[in-house]
Amino acid sequence: MSDRRNGVPTTVTSIPLVDPHAPKADPSIGDLVKDATAQVSTLVRAEVELAKAEITRDVKKGLTGSVYFILALVVLFYSTFFFFFFLGELLDLWLVKWAAYLIVFGLMVVTTGVFALLGFLKVRRIRGPQKTIESVRELPEALTPGGDKGRDLATTDGKPASTSDPSGW
Repeated sequence: MSDRRNGVPTTVTSIPLVDPHAPKADPSIGDLVKDATAQVSTLVRAEVELAKAEITRDVKKGLTGSVYFILALVVLFYSTFFFFFFLGELLDLWLVKWAAYLIVFGLMVVTTGVFALLGFLKVRRIRGPQKTIESVRELPEALTPGGDKGRDLATTDGKPASTSDPSGW
């Protein structure tokens, strides 16, 4: 005979006689440590969530502010067009118009070249994450069993240490 009818058990294996969530009258030290650990864990998680919320808020504010800076730079960029026309017209007072605009064009090309050179010199100094690359190169040796046997381990008294324990303890 089966213990189930229509997916419902006919017998109950056990019924709790006390509330498992009720606090104990005299909690043991282990219970107190367990409760303290759980409360500290909850506190840390709450602090992390608070930090996330604050950082998200600050990032949104910073993003909004940076959009305004970008708009200001766009307006400044387009206003330089009029500055160069002004400069060409100013030079036209002393020179022929084509020569005045040619001088302005030359100044713009030289300025572009100087900024491109400065940018190249800054980018050329980028070397990448050297320490990360070195540590990744050491991973196969560290993960290979017996990979450290070639190294000479020494104790505090200067004598070579036993290599029977690969952990180095």
